[in-house]
Amino acid sequence: MFISVFDIFKIGIGPSSSHTVGPMVAVHRYLDRLRGLSGAEQRAARLTVTLHGSLAFTGKGHATDKAVCLGLLGARPDTLDPDQVEPMLDALQAEGRLRIPGLPELRFNAETDVIFDYGPPLPLHSNGLTFNLLDAAGSVIDSFVYYSVGGGFVVSETELRKTSNEPVNELVAQDVPFPFGTAKQMLEMGRDAELTIAQMKLLNECRDQPQEDIEAGIDRLWSAMDACINRGISQTGILPGGLKVKRRAADIYQKLIREGRSEPAFEHNVVDWLGVYAMAVNEENAAGGRVVTAPTNGAAGVIPAVTRYYLDHCKGADQAGIRTFLLTAAAVGGIIKANASISGAEVGCQGEVGSASAMAAAGLCAALGGSNEQVENAAEIALEHHLGMTCDPIAGLVQVPCIERNALGAVKAVTAASLALRGDGSHFVPLDGCIETMRQTGMDMAEQYKETSKGGLAVNIVEC
Repeated sequence: MFISVFDIFKIGIGPSSSHTVGPMVAVHRYLDRLRGLSGAEQRAARLTVTLHGSLAFTGKGHATDKAVCLGLLGARPDTLDPDQVEPMLDALQAEGRLRIPGLPELRFNAETDVIFDYGPPLPLHSNGLTFNLLDAAGSVIDSFVYYSVGGGFVVSETELRKTSNEPVNELVAQDVPFPFGTAKQMLEMGRDAELTIAQMKLLNECRDQPQEDIEAGIDRLWSAMDACINRGISQTGILPGGLKVKRRAADIYQKLIREGRSEPAFEHNVVDWLGVYAMAVNEENAAGGRVVTAPTNGAAGVIPAVTRYYLDHCKGADQAGIRTFLLTAAAVGGIIKANASISGAEVGCQGEVGSASAMAAAGLCAALGGSNEQVENAAEIALEHHLGMTCDPIAGLVQVPCIERNALGAVKAVTAASLALRGDGSHFVPLDGCIETMRQTGMDMAEQYKETSKGGLAVNIVEC
């Protein structure tokens, strides 16, 4: 399984890659399945979708029920206009019918046919969706389960068992020039070929597409990230969901502009710029806006913030450097996903903001001319200092502590890259060891700290 830069980075919609983007993708996979079932189109009368585990416990705050409905209406996360969400949902509620190409008209009540199962999660993963197709008498014609495993990735039970049981070196596509599945392999291949991580990743990407198309696609990703920052620093008001969290990025941005970048204090407030870039993205995400999953929506602010920091604050920054940044970040993100997890529901926020920070640190280090060994060191430093971080969103909303957490993840990424660049790449803890530690820590972490909103800040802070 080759994890492309366009798998790690996907243009989508907020507030969650696993709870919003993933369920929309799962809906389309299930509808494709139904179109291939002989006779189903003649008997089908109703469809229900049951959300299990974390999808149930934080589904309302993450708009999972809305995402399912939007998917059934034909919406896709990469093309959906956020301004059309509420009109589409209102029309579905009023009509109570689904008109899906290739299927008969189906009865569907969003209030009763999206079912929140607050019992134990399904055995294979905490983010399960069960689709049931019913006939007019209420008998089940077809039942199928998909799992939203983080970052917008969706798998069936068979696919999940396959990836769980096979060694990582068998999961990496062997028909690419550099089939590295671990950081150790990545460094060895880079030394043997005398290529940077970004160069190897680009050559792998060119397996299926011309280089100019890959580079154009990467440029589109950065354009979407940058547009999200720019929209976030221009919006004000209260975020949806009931916590009455105020958008702060626009106000902070205006204060920084008034201070002026040429002021003596500018070199000391670069942390403020990092923070405002990250917060701008995650406020957009919390509002259901268009973001780039990087590698998840809950951590979507870290990599854009550090990339914008590179572009605005580092001498010699250019578009080629941004491509190097994102290719390197994607290489590290793919290794983390293959060997551990990027899902808060699996391993806590160490897998989301921690992974994003490691990817950003690696990308920045590479863009600034770091060696492969320094890049690996930067990623390890950033990830190491997120180990054990829980996922405990208050009210199931991707707002508190998520928005500020992205700002701190961006700061750690820049610090990690700086530390690595000051060294020669040699260090005590290898990135692979840190990734394995994150996986083990996630497995040991109690379920209430893994995106269920049943522990941590989610239960100790009274909702206002």
